[in-house]
Amino acid sequence: MRKEKIKLRLLLFITGVYFISLGIALSIRSDLGTTPVSSIPYVMNLIIPGISVGTFTVFLNSVLILTQVFILKKKFGFQQLLQIPYALLYGLFIDLNLYLTAWLNPEIYVVRLLLVVISVLFLALGIFLELKADVGYLPGEGFITVMSDTFKMNFGNTKISTDTVFVVIASACVLIFHGSLEGIREGTIINAMTVGLVVQIYQKRILFVDRLLGTEKPVVFVAEPYTKTDNFVITISRQYGSGGHAVGDLIAKKLGIAFYDSELIDITAAESGFTKEFVKEHEQKLPNSLLYQLYKQNYAYVNEAIPPNDLLFMAQTRVIRDIATKQSCVIVGRAADYILKGHKNCFNVFVHADKNFRKKRVIENYNILPKDAEKMMSKKDKERTNYCKYYTGREWADLNIYDMTVDTSYFGIEKTADMIIEASKGLVAESA
Repeated sequence: MRKEKIKLRLLLFITGVYFISLGIALSIRSDLGTTPVSSIPYVMNLIIPGISVGTFTVFLNSVLILTQVFILKKKFGFQQLLQIPYALLYGLFIDLNLYLTAWLNPEIYVVRLLLVVISVLFLALGIFLELKADVGYLPGEGFITVMSDTFKMNFGNTKISTDTVFVVIASACVLIFHGSLEGIREGTIINAMTVGLVVQIYQKRILFVDRLLGTEKPVVFVAEPYTKTDNFVITISRQYGSGGHAVGDLIAKKLGIAFYDSELIDITAAESGFTKEFVKEHEQKLPNSLLYQLYKQNYAYVNEAIPPNDLLFMAQTRVIRDIATKQSCVIVGRAADYILKGHKNCFNVFVHADKNFRKKRVIENYNILPKDAEKMMSKKDKERTNYCKYYTGREWADLNIYDMTVDTSYFGIEKTADMIIEASKGLVAESA
């Protein structure tokens, strides 16, 4: 909890909680469903109209706080204790905003959908202000943070799982006791999938809040250490099965320099603290850039949390730049051409080949069944495309971004290696 400018921070937090509650009220008035965490209080109000949504919200948040007490035991501290008045304020604001928006009863679907969109904007703004205030969390975020920290669980997965549980419980309750799936609709899905993304946009665009709080980070331009060396580096980007690894290994042996491919897994694991198994499983791939963006948006609900894949890329970036600082080498994959783009003696190559050549190598070198070879080639290349696009903003297979491209199905592994060495001679001589 930040103590400097505490009055301003508390004002920001209270304003944030108000906007969150306004977003909840508008989503309820849309009659298209509300956020996952608010779905239980909402459907309970449908089942027992005599008890307000705000009251049920306070009750649910009290359960979440008591769960934190049970998990943390003696570690339950002041920051968790603050969630009690925050929860009461949150419930009060929800009932207030439901009262103020009682006149909203749109029947046209487009208008109702517009209300959902507006609710998302207010919800995201409220969360943004809550995070900037940095004086604690509402019980929903506090519960997920405690769960992920205590049990060493991935925060993004924990939030997705928790939201899912809330929706399942709400759906079961409303079906059993109300007789219809009211309160859980497309608005619930829209809220779950977009609020975090909008928070991220606010974080990038609304900068005056940092200036008010005195937390604005100065922009400092520091030359990366790898740009100050004369070491030369040859990076090899490659289609799966094209022989890029073999080409890079042969170049390193002929030039008498270091070679890095799978070796980077061990080094990155030591640098990042991730296990070798995690690095091997997650490096050079993202499941899908859109899916990853939706997953990553869950991290917008907590301060300064970075998804594991992004931490891994940052760690591997440090490793690759450190290697380039210390020695001349050949590096295969890992977006090394982009990571070392400020390195004056860097020669970037893309190795590719026709389908039959690649398929044969995949079957022979990687023990892939013939019937699965083409599917594996497509899968690996898709992963590398998504990875490159997300972390570099470039198209991985755009041959214009490389210094040289070679088709190994025409020239073979050894001749391809010799051609790359010949093409990079000027670079090697300059760094000698």
